[in-house]
Parts: sequence; structure tokens; C-alpha cells
Amino acid sequence: MRSEKRKVRTGTGQRMRRTAAVLLTVMLAIALAACGRGPAQESAPANVPAGTKPAAEGTVPESGAGDAARTEAENGAQDAARTEADAQAGESTGSRGEEKTMLRMKIGETDVTVAWEENESVTALRGLCADGPLTVQMSMYGGFEQVGPIGTRLPRNDSQTTTRAGDIVLYAGDQIVVFYGSNSWAYTRLGHITDPDAEGLAQLLGNGDVTITLSAE
Repeated sequence: MRSEKRKVRTGTGQRMRRTAAVLLTVMLAIALAACGRGPAQESAPANVPAGTKPAAEGTVPESGAGDAARTEAENGAQDAARTEADAQAGESTGSRGEEKTMLRMKIGETDVTVAWEENESVTALRGLCADGPLTVQMSMYGGFEQVGPIGTRLPRNDSQTTTRAGDIVLYAGDQIVVFYGSNSWAYTRLGHITDPDAEGLAQLLGNGDVTITLSAE
């Protein structure tokens, strides 16, 4: 009888120890699981949708990269538009300024078209015409040119030049020469008559002395 009681007590104690061990294991597992979730939940951004993979530290999220690219593209387009507008405004201003200081030329009563040089001599010649037309009495010379005094000296930058019909040059700083033929000398280039052609210039300049009139408009 005594031995049976001991067996009962022994079996009951073992069951209690096993139960305690199971409970302890479960509690440890719960505690470990809670510790594992805690830092992740604390570090996860509050506004990240469920299932979204957080961006690695130091990287730009894809949506941010897209916004940056769009912003850069928009800024580039705006800069290009401003540059184009500025260029057009500059061209327009330049055209208006050029029209205000356009230098026109007549041989006798005939208007001629001139492509003027951009140099100090032409600038000074425009200045002479600012207050009114400048009329120069020309004289035929050598069978290839008409030459006449301007009445003042202009800046000069002479270089050895072989002229052709239509060339307009400054000679000795105070004389203007218009060619209907060719010559080689040290001149400062002023411009070139593009209309009429060489045949028309020969008719205008090769039949006696003429006057030329220069005006700024």
C-alpha cells in the first residue's frame, strides 16, 4: 500500500514538472517573439503602406527619384524657354537698333544696296550722317573708280587690298572711293554695293562725275 502511494506521488510530481517546463518554454517563446517585433515596429515609418518594402538607409525612394527627375526636367524646360525668349528679344532689339542707324547710299538719284562693314570707320561715318545727309562730290579717276572728300578724317585701318566693282573704301582717312573696276592699294574697307551689279555700276559711275549721298535712318 505504501509503495502504491509513493508511485502516485512520483507520477504526480513528474506531470507537474513537465507542465511547468512546457509553460516556461511557451512564456520564453512569447517573450522572444515580442522582443523581435518591438524594434521593427518602432523603426517602421508610420506612413508606409502595408506590404511596402522600406528603402534602405542612404537611398532615395523610387517616388522621390521620379519627383526629382520631373522637377529637373521642368526646370530645364523653363530655362530653355527663358533662353529662347531672351535670344528673340535680343535679336529684336538688335534689329530695331540696326534700323535706327541704317546707313543708306544714293549715287546721283539712284538708291543702291550696300552691305556695310562693322568697324570704327563705318561707325564714325554713321555719326557724320546723324544730323542729316552727307553729300560728297565725286570725281572719276583712272577709269575704275570715283573718289571724293568727306570733309573730315575718320578712323582708319588700312591694309593692302585688291578691289572689285562695288567696293566702297576709305582712302587716306578723309576720302571715300567707290569702284566700278579694280585697283590694288592700301585702303580701309567700308562696304560693298550688292545692287546694282557690276554692269549697272559701270553705267552709274563710268560716264562722268557724280555725287553720292549718305544718310542714317
